Amino acid sequence: ETIRTGLAEIFGCDREEIAITRNASESLEILLMGMDFKSGDEILTTTQDYPRMLTTLRQREAREGLVLKTIRVPIAPKRLDDIAKEFEKAITPKTRVILMSHVINLTGQITPVKQVCELAESKGIEVIVDGAHSFAHFEFKQSDLGCDYYGTSLHKWLFAPKGTGLLFVKKDKIEKIWPLMAAEKKQANDIRKFEEIGTHPAAPRLAIGEAILFHNGIGAKRKEARLRYLSRYWMNKVKDLPNVRFHTSWEPNQSCGIANVEIEGIDPGKLGSYLMDKHKIFTTAILHDEFKGTRITPSVYTTLNELDRFTEVMTTVAKKGLPS
Repeated sequence: ETIRTGLAEIFGCDREEIAITRNASESLEILLMGMDFKSGDEILTTTQDYPRMLTTLRQREAREGLVLKTIRVPIAPKRLDDIAKEFEKAITPKTRVILMSHVINLTGQITPVKQVCELAESKGIEVIVDGAHSFAHFEFKQSDLGCDYYGTSLHKWLFAPKGTGLLFVKKDKIEKIWPLMAAEKKQANDIRKFEEIGTHPAAPRLAIGEAILFHNGIGAKRKEARLRYLSRYWMNKVKDLPNVRFHTSWEPNQSCGIANVEIEGIDPGKLGSYLMDKHKIFTTAILHDEFKGTRITPSVYTTLNELDRFTEVMTTVAKKGLPS
């Protein structure tokens, strides 16, 4: 319960609205599989949301006749309004729920959650936020989002062990969400009903406390500043190289520690393999229907020397291509 309290303090909500899960996928599956819908109801999300969540919704679409609608998020938009407008245009009288990522994992794009939530509320639509890449990444509270539901992993930016996650459900909405594993009727209004998963190890959950202490010791604002500084450091070093383009906005309200970069003419998969095999630099190749590139994600412990080494290799590849 101490862990629950610590997580609630970071997120800025009541501890009775926080369930401790195993990851963002479980948190979001609880919501997406636990809501009651009827045939013809529409769920609105984006083509850039996490594949597991899209697969979950497609399963419900196939089994129950729901309608999954997706919008395209502008790549590196000039204004956050550009994203909000896409959601607004796609809403219909049949829209029941919006699923949106707070930070899109493909590009690091921060989305206008508050704006979309206010729009949705005015139309009686609920909003689920995938916070896998936002929680403990930069400073915000639940009130800054205004969402009904929020799910995240704790191993990414909070640095808790793998197998730890968080689920937020507004107190007045707990009762209507079915848990993934059956809970007793007396738990209907208890957030802990979402933690009924059978026997599981206590150690990962207890270790969340150490991660909270570490996070609070750094401070959310300082952590955000450090992560944004590191991303802009390497981005500035490669921005003028030939054939380099970014799929991430440079605006501080649109990105923080994650960015996606492309060297035109270079396959991201081959680039990633070269960086890892020859230079022990870990990156993530992004191959999406709408764009391709390489996701770069420094962490608080990444040094400038390490980023210098990365940008030196990228400079060589941009100018000369990959070695044959």
